Amino acid sequence: MNTKQKKMEFKNAFEELEELVGEFETKEINLDDGLKKFERGLELAKFCRDHIEAVENKVVEIKKKYSDILGED
Repeated sequence: MNTKQKKMEFKNAFEELEELVGEFETKEINLDDGLKKFERGLELAKFCRDHIEAVENKVVEIKKKYSDILGED
């Protein structure tokens, strides 16, 4: 993960991704600009996916830690 990704927050990344998707849906974008935006969109999507996976893993860890309270095995 590079420095830019470490400083990025999920909310900001998701909002930027939504903006890019909106641009592709509503605007005519030239090929070169579109390619840059497409690549940025994939970077943001990967960041969001990785963040969600990390949070899901943390939830699993927490549930295991407190399984006696939650009544789960």
